Amino acid sequence: MFSLVPDLYAMSPQGGGGGAMSQIILFGSIFLIFFLLVIRPQQKKVKRHQQMISSLKKGDQIITSSGLHGRINKYFDDKDFMLVEIAEKTIVKLQKNQVADVVRSKPAKEIEDNKTESENK
Repeated sequence: MFSLVPDLYAMSPQGGGGGAMSQIILFGSIFLIFFLLVIRPQQKKVKRHQQMISSLKKGDQIITSSGLHGRINKYFDDKDFMLVEIAEKTIVKLQKNQVADVVRSKPAKEIEDNKTESENK
């Protein structure tokens, strides 16, 4: 029976193979690449999310992580939740960290300018 494993084993280099220092450099470079591609971007994303949550105030239009759109009815600085109005007279308690985005609408002046431009055409 023909086997390739003994032939490959015989072809492998004999000796130290570079030692422990080359392995340390290899693992260090792998960790550096992992840090730059995975860990650091995630840290930046978490920091931006925390800044967004700290800048929330009553009346802001938000989108939750589950996709609900609502308006902040009551914001508590000392608690980890807030009250959000998702429909007329429908208020729910929402954890602050579940806010996915703050809806930034155009200022009223820009909306009126767009209307007048379309009417003039």
